[in-house]
Amino acid sequence: MNRAYYKNSITEFLKEDSSLILGKLSLNHTNRSLEDLQRNAWVKQIEILKKELIGLNGSLYFEFQIPRMGKRVDNILIVNDYVFVLEFKVGDDSFGKNAQLQVIDYCLDLKNFHEGSHFAKLVPLLVATNAYNSEFNLVEVLNHNEVVKCSQIGIRNAINIITKSSNEVIDVSEWENSIYKPTPTIVEVAQALYKGHKVEEISRHDSGNINLNKTSNYISNVIEESKQNSKKSICFITGVPGAGKTLAGLSIANDRMRSQEDEHAVFLSGNGPLVEVLREALARDYVITSKEKGERVTKDEAKRRTNAFIQNIHHFRDEYLKYIIEPTEKVVVFDEAQRAWSKEQVRSFMKRKKGIENFEMSEPEFLIDVMNRHKDWCTIVCLIGGGQEINTGEAGLEEWIRAFEKNYKNWEIHFSNSIINSSNYIKEEKQRIWLRENGVSETDLHLAVSVRSYRSEKVSEFVHELLELNKGRAKELYSEIKKTFPIYLTRNVEVAKKWLRQQSKGTERYGLVASSGSRRLKAIGVNVKNEISAPNWFLNPSEDIRSSYFLEDVATEFDIQGLEIDRTCLIWGANFYLQNDNWIYQNFKGSRWQNINKEVDKEYLKNSYRVLLTRARQGMIICVPNGSDIDHTRPKNFYDKTYDYLKEVGIEELK
Repeated sequence: MNRAYYKNSITEFLKEDSSLILGKLSLNHTNRSLEDLQRNAWVKQIEILKKELIGLNGSLYFEFQIPRMGKRVDNILIVNDYVFVLEFKVGDDSFGKNAQLQVIDYCLDLKNFHEGSHFAKLVPLLVATNAYNSEFNLVEVLNHNEVVKCSQIGIRNAINIITKSSNEVIDVSEWENSIYKPTPTIVEVAQALYKGHKVEEISRHDSGNINLNKTSNYISNVIEESKQNSKKSICFITGVPGAGKTLAGLSIANDRMRSQEDEHAVFLSGNGPLVEVLREALARDYVITSKEKGERVTKDEAKRRTNAFIQNIHHFRDEYLKYIIEPTEKVVVFDEAQRAWSKEQVRSFMKRKKGIENFEMSEPEFLIDVMNRHKDWCTIVCLIGGGQEINTGEAGLEEWIRAFEKNYKNWEIHFSNSIINSSNYIKEEKQRIWLRENGVSETDLHLAVSVRSYRSEKVSEFVHELLELNKGRAKELYSEIKKTFPIYLTRNVEVAKKWLRQQSKGTERYGLVASSGSRRLKAIGVNVKNEISAPNWFLNPSEDIRSSYFLEDVATEFDIQGLEIDRTCLIWGANFYLQNDNWIYQNFKGSRWQNINKEVDKEYLKNSYRVLLTRARQGMIICVPNGSDIDHTRPKNFYDKTYDYLKEVGIEELK
């Protein structure tokens, strides 16, 4: 696969006519509206590099693709055993912070996702053509804490300094042909798909177990068959936390929206923070992309364009509650469908908020009923996370199946084979038998491998065993993941914050997370009742006090479910603690703790910690605070046994 617009040895590049190089670059560049601006930048880059690289041996690439970020780095230069990642700012007389973070991010992307670069010496090098050269610390540069800053006449000198004691040489052919395994965040996925990228361009496809492409293809075939034969169909996709269910759903909605406009495909989610973050990210990115094309688009205009792609499921529900009409949408993707409300929860809501007495349908049944208004065909795609119901009234998968058992037997049901093999999805054996006899079981509808924690695919399994108190298995799994996915333990929040800041490079995002029920963390300055703005927390830069980077605002399970960041600090609350080798479940009311006795509420609380423990992509630190001798709401026994258990599993302590 050729990832660059132009590649050559340095020797041949120096010999080749500049106009021929420019022609090859232009031939690969498809965005005509940028032609003059981009052409002038290339002319300047070629001119500078032809002067600066005289006498060097190595390889040179122009416009090298960075798939996860949906961008191309200006140049990659390989000299001896160093990979120089060059970003040019033609005409700039200073080295802007954003430009520095950008080139560091390119290096991190290669290091994390490009197999040939995992152990390479990657050098971020920023060229501001009208600036002055700066001194640099090579150790800090190679650790990606600092950038080499050059003017147009400082590149060669910097390369000489860095490579002077270098004796090894990278196998260039092996490097450029090595596998690239991008694992984008859900925000990056939404942005890339909206720009027209395909799911196979932005996701891992190196393993048969990671079957995002297979899943998307299977769903597309079901949709086409339903369309051609005037059938109504539903597909249930399952997967471990972080396996890419939302990615698959976004891909399906995006593909159908683009290729079949008459289907009005839409991605629906009841997860308010997820919808807010993705919509805001798409709008911001659309404004930036439009500006790069020379078009002026306001934020409000961008939101109007992008909001049709991702919608809140409750707005969809209310629209068709108000009007008993055939829906516009032929294909709908319901994210986190296990969180749809039970009949009791909907009835209570309808009475309180809508003035409707005795509403007799659960949310799954009503949503199916809306789509069933189509006279010909439609397809529903449900994304199901096992063991992730975290709120009162969330019905789980059983309520969807119950609706089909009762009223909609003419629908064709396609389901992941894991649904009938695991109690995580359906607890009643009778219902599993009905589904087996009335639906189509398919392995491609289960996503078995976590790609969120791309450094270790076993993090979700470790978390499961940890929460189930299977200490031996949890210890075994921790020993397997700790080198690639570091997990640390501390009793000091400031130690945790220091670790987050030290470990994170470039724009890698980090933040504090805690259970919404851990009210007494307020005593150590962590207030879970202080509501955050999810778009600000997840998207804003490090200098913004509202962003996750500032480590002031904490995200709860409701803010972060369905989303992810690079590193987290989970601050463990007294609402969920160990006593006599069992979890104790508590709610804080007024000025004291009350035991949680209902099994379903206990499950919600455990699941909230499951969510919080599976939000990090690169590593996490767990902070279990010290108790207090003078505060009756924070006795030491609410914390110490939990801390001891985590240590016994093998998690290394930081002090």
